[in-house]
Amino acid sequence: MAYSTSTTAGQTVQEIINALPGLMAVAVVDAQSGMALASHSNTPNINPETAAAYNTEVVKQKHKAMAALKLTDEKIEDILISLSNQLHLIKLSADAKKFIYLVVNSRDTNLAIAREVLRETANLLK
Repeated sequence: MAYSTSTTAGQTVQEIINALPGLMAVAVVDAQSGMALASHSNTPNINPETAAAYNTEVVKQKHKAMAALKLTDEKIEDILISLSNQLHLIKLSADAKKFIYLVVNSRDTNLAIAREVLRETANLLK
């Protein structure tokens, strides 16, 4: 367990674990540095801290693409990456300074429920 429930990030991770007990991994990430502020993994081969750093680049590149397309009235709600057996979701906080990175098994987790859990818990990241 790489989090403490005495922090907002840790409380967010705990809320997600409670809501999605079958999750594979989760991290709350500083969107500028890529540092995981809190993380947890139920799967030994998924390191959420490493994934946090790489997915920070995904978020930054999407922001650059939006700027290049002049999508100034839009903001990223979430990013979904579908693998053959996994769903990787990135949910940005309202101020886009943090994001939640979530990995779930696509066969065990309903995408709509996972997105709703992320939407609700992202509100904790203020």
